[in-house]
Parts: sequence; C-alpha cells; structure tokens
Amino acid sequence: MSHFEPHEYIRYDLLEKNIDIVRKRLNRPLTLSEKIVYGHLDDPANQEIERGKTYLRLRPDRVAMQDATAQMAMLQFISSGLPKVAVPSTIHCDHLIEAQLGGEKDLRRAKDINQEVYNFLATAGAKYGVGFWRPGSGIIHQIILENYAYPGVLLIGTDSHTPNGGGLGGICIGVGGADAVDVMAGIPWELKCPKVIGVKLTGSLSGWTSPKDVILKVAGILTVKGGTGAIVEYHGPGVDSISCTGMATICNMGAEIGATTSVFPYNHRMKKYLSKTGRADIANLADEFKDHLVPDPGCHYDQVIEINLSELKPHINGPFTPDLAHPVAEVGSVAEKEGWPLDIRVGLIGSCTNSSYEDMGRSAAVAKQALAHGLKCKSQFTITPGSEQIRATIERDGYAQVLRDVGGIVLANACGPCIGQWDRKDIKKGEKNTIVTSYNRNFTGRNDANPETHAFVTSPEIVTALAIAGTLKFNPETDFLTGKDGKKFKLEAPDADELPRAEFDPGQDTYQHPKDSSGQRVDVSPTSQRLQLLEPFDKWDGKDLEDLQILIKVKGKCTTDHISAAGPWLKFRGHLDNISNNLLIGAINIENGKANSVRNAVTQEFGPVPDTARYYKQHGIRWVVIGDENYGEGSSREHAALEPRHLGGRAIITKSFARIHETNLKKQGLLPLTFADPADYNKIHPVDKLTIQGLKDFAPGKPLKCIIKHPNGTQETILLNHTFNETQIEWFRAGSALNRMKELQQK
Repeated sequence: MSHFEPHEYIRYDLLEKNIDIVRKRLNRPLTLSEKIVYGHLDDPANQEIERGKTYLRLRPDRVAMQDATAQMAMLQFISSGLPKVAVPSTIHCDHLIEAQLGGEKDLRRAKDINQEVYNFLATAGAKYGVGFWRPGSGIIHQIILENYAYPGVLLIGTDSHTPNGGGLGGICIGVGGADAVDVMAGIPWELKCPKVIGVKLTGSLSGWTSPKDVILKVAGILTVKGGTGAIVEYHGPGVDSISCTGMATICNMGAEIGATTSVFPYNHRMKKYLSKTGRADIANLADEFKDHLVPDPGCHYDQVIEINLSELKPHINGPFTPDLAHPVAEVGSVAEKEGWPLDIRVGLIGSCTNSSYEDMGRSAAVAKQALAHGLKCKSQFTITPGSEQIRATIERDGYAQVLRDVGGIVLANACGPCIGQWDRKDIKKGEKNTIVTSYNRNFTGRNDANPETHAFVTSPEIVTALAIAGTLKFNPETDFLTGKDGKKFKLEAPDADELPRAEFDPGQDTYQHPKDSSGQRVDVSPTSQRLQLLEPFDKWDGKDLEDLQILIKVKGKCTTDHISAAGPWLKFRGHLDNISNNLLIGAINIENGKANSVRNAVTQEFGPVPDTARYYKQHGIRWVVIGDENYGEGSSREHAALEPRHLGGRAIITKSFARIHETNLKKQGLLPLTFADPADYNKIHPVDKLTIQGLKDFAPGKPLKCIIKHPNGTQETILLNHTFNETQIEWFRAGSALNRMKELQQK
C-alpha cells in the first residue's frame, strides 16, 4: 500500500470480487464511482443499493487526519477504549503553522507554540498505531497524493479537501472525526449511496488555460450546493490532456460544489506520476486491473455536463464565494461595475489545491518573463510549497529562487493563509482590499479575518501574472506590460514540465513510524488550555423536545467558518470548552443584521452568541438554531457540531444542509432537520419557542412535527423532514455515535 507500511497490501482481488457480485445483482454497466464504492461494501451480496436513497455500509482502506481535526478524532478514539487502529491511519501536521515571516522562522515558531499539541499527537500516534507526519512535512493532501493514494482506493480524511486523491483515481472523501473513529475502530462506515454527476471533457488544455479553470467553470455551473449528495466523475477524451496533479486540483476544489468527492479514471498520466513517486509496482498492478479502474461503456450518470477544453478560457472566481465565476478577460470590468477594489494587494500561490511541481513551474515561467524585462511584482507575493518533497525539488531546480527574485516570499510547507493562518500586517481590519489566490475557498474573512478583503481564486500562473501587473484589469492573454526599458511586451503562455526530469528530492525526513509501544503514555493535563479529555454527552431522555429557545435565526450563508471560525481559534481545536467560545460568532442574526449579537430571551439583553448559549445551558434552557440554505458548507470540522452540543443545543433546523455537516451533527446526538416547506423558515421568529414532537416514534422517512409558539399565545404547526436511518436514530438515543459504540462494546 505504501513504502511506510510494508505489511499492508492493495486488495484489487477483493475489489474485483465485490464488483462482480454487485454487477450481477444490478445487471447494468457501472460508473467508475460505483465500482470503487460498491467494491468496498461490507456485504455486497445483500446491501440495498439505490442512488440517493439507501445508506451503504463500507470498509475504507485507510484514514488520514490533519492536526487540527486529529486532536478531537484521537480524543474520541481514546474514549473508545480500543488498543490499536484497525486500518492504516496517518496524522499530518499542517494546519497550526501561521504565516508571518517566512518558511523556516514560521516553522520554528509553530513548533514552540504548539509543542503540547504536537507531543500529544505524536505519542497518541505511537500508542495507537498511527503514522505521524511532523510539522514541516507538508499539506495532508499533497502527502497523500505522493505516498498513499492509488487507483481504486477508498480513503476517508478529516478534511473537506480529501477528494484531492481523486486525481490518482481513488474515492477519497472528507468526513468528521467521529466518522474517522468508526473506521479506525473497525466498524463499517455509513454513506448515503451517492448519485453520480458525469463531466465529459473534450478537446485539450492549452495556453493560459489550466486544470484549475475546469473546476472554476464547473463551480460556476453547479454552484456551491449543486454537487451535494453526488460524486463528480470526469471522463471523456479531454482527460488525457490533464496531468495527474492537475486532476488532483480539479478533485480538490470539488469540495466547493458540495460534492461527496470527485474522481478521474486511471490513465497513463497517473501511471507516470506513480512511477515518478516511487510506486511503479502499484502502477503495474493497476494496469492488470484497469477494467475495474475506469467506467463501463454505456454507464448511466444522473446528470451530465460537457466542457470543451479547447474552448475553455482562464477563469477567476469570487469574491466571497467560490462559485461566482468570471473569465479573466471580464473580471476587471465586472469589478469596476460592482465597486470591488481593482488594485491587488497580495497574490498568493500554493495551498493543497495548487502546489504541485507543475504549478510551481508554470508560475516560475511567468516570473522569468517579467524578470527578463526588469519587472517585479507590484503586489506582495507569497508561495506555499505543498510538501517537503516539492519544496526541496523546486529549490534544487531553481523555481523557488525565480519566484523569490520576482518579489515572492516562500512560506512553510503548510496550509497558512488558505485557512486563515496569516499574520497579515499590510492592512487594518475593515479596510477594503483585493487579494488573488490559487486556493480553493474564499469565504468572507477566511484568509485574514478581515470581512472587507475581496478574495478571488484562480490558477497559480494567473495569480503570478496579476501580482506582476498589480490590477484585476490585466488580462495576460491580450494585455501588454511595460518593461524597465519602457518597451511594451506581452507575457507568453507558460509552459513547464508536469514532473521533474530528475527524481524528486525528498528533502528532510519528517515521518514517524507507528511503533510497538503499548506502554506509551499519552498525557493530557487537566489544566491544559489546548487539550481536554472528552466527557460523554447526555442520553436522550425519551421525551419530545419542549419549549426550545431559539439561540439565533441565521440570515443567508452560514458556512463552518461562520459556525466555528479557524485562524486564531485553531489552537483550541483539542479543547472543546475553550473552542466553544467561537460558536456562531460569524453568523448574521436576522433580528438585527449583526454578527455575534443575539437577544437573551431571559434578560432581553443582546450579547455574544457563545455567552448566550452558556447562559441557557447554565439555566437548563435547551435551544435550537434556525438556518438558511446549504447550512454548514465548507470545511469538515466537526467542532461546528460538537460546540452546539456542548453548549446545550438540541436541534438545527434549516432549509438544507451540506453533507458533511449534517452527518457530523447526527454523530454528536443533535437533530439536523429541514423544513418540509422551505417557506416555513419565514414563520419562525427569534422570539418564538419551538416544540419538536414525534421523537418517541422516531423512524426513517417519518417527518417530525414542530409547534411554533409565538409570544402572543398563538401557535402554528409545521412539518420537519430528516434523513436519519435506523443506525443514526440509535446515535441520537444514545446521545452520540461514540456513546452508541461504547454500548455495543459493553454488550
């Protein structure tokens, strides 16, 4: 399976056996997504299979966790009482390194500040058999692509951009920590049988158009919720014009359309990448089983989108949402019309989406042209290598120096500004400004905690060109720059090798093998401000939920960034009580149009959301949140579910949910419910009380009743839908999925 796990093997024989069983049952051609997903069924002979309807019980091949979510995942695993993980698992230290001064200095600072957390993760990994990638090793998804992903793998990861591994033909799905605990405990993992959206690619990429433009275009078509409940499967003759790492870019940002994951069929570009990363034996084995790693001819997709790559133009999406798509040629005029700042303050390339060798090479090719005419970046410019291997190789091959020469700062091999780990000094909070990035997500305040930062996402080469020009009005396909000598010149479309001609330079060894260390101590100090052992949540009392207070009725978009902010709050990801102080502080209260300001129903005073929730908990008042469309889109962070549960929440009622967040809420014993009639959202007011009835007869597919009690004494009854199955109802009754696991262990 990998160089790091010599006793773990790829089971294509089992995949083939399971696919054959399912194929005979369904008697129809299968998509690639179906082959891999159904090929990992716990019981392929008897599993009920209906896209978009039934829940599948699956056996993933492995688990990956980044350090911010691994803390809570490992704390939950410790609570389970199990001695070792049941499947190969890894922890990756990438989220806790703040971009401030540059790579080496920032890494040293992070190791010092986060020593307690890193020690906890390293010792927990050693004790429970989990591989540990130290800080500085790189971003989880790049490490997975380089070392662990392979065609046909089913991998779950505690990060929403885990689908990056689809670039190597795997089904890689982002989940919350409780899901990871299930798999690490050897319990079948449940997933609603996904629909399959086919994206047929024709033509070929050329010029300034890059793989990033494919997903920027798809995001514009499907929007941030158009992929919910579906796997996006790319196919068609255009696929072969995209590099393996380019396919990974497309799959990575598929998280922004709400897709369960995205995947490409196995081809020669993947084989080339596997061979270059020291896994030619896996490529040879994949060749033998190739029929199971591509879709069947004549297979059916629930929806088909066709994109001609030869006609696709460079795109840039934003601001404030990743599905607001513009051709680069038009964004300047749109910005003028909308009043968005044209001057680009910072250009940022890298991140888990775009930090491959090819990405760095294409950006360096643009930078070289500017340097040849005596130009440097007008905007500030930062570069984030995806891994230690990428950093070392671009240093060796000169790309890093070219990017420095044009004015760039090379940051640590980590997430950095992409997730808000950015100590930005060039603006004040509230100052209106524009940045362009090669990242995947651009929600309000995400990168720098400034709600007035207009963030746009595009390809690394377009970021580099725009940072050199310093304005959104520049179109590198048609516009000219003026060199130091006063002569005008036009940038040529960048060209670069997809992989290094020499072998990759692995750089420093940053991996800790899980060793036989049953005697290893894992200490969590009771006075720690960073880590806190978990206490079980209370069980359901067997009664309907009476007189729930509305904590907040949320207006508009409410992502996991709004529910549980990242940035400076990342340091509390292992301490549930401390991080609960950020609960819903970014959500807009419909009552007053403000963030982090809600009415306390007892005192009638307005105050911060977490303080109000704590007041209700202290006084035995159970509460509910009312939300809008696609509530909880964005990150996989289960803290957005743990925090409301910890502070006394019982239900979240919305027009619709993002997939991962809905599952996370169920795992923690909360009720994610949706209005049977979305217009009923308007019937509920922040001063009302709600009673949820029907829990004694809680059953799959059976709506619950909600009594809305208005302050004037009148009442209304509405229906609430849910997607709970029998297993998930047991989670609710037990108080959480972890509580239910312990009950089953005791039995």
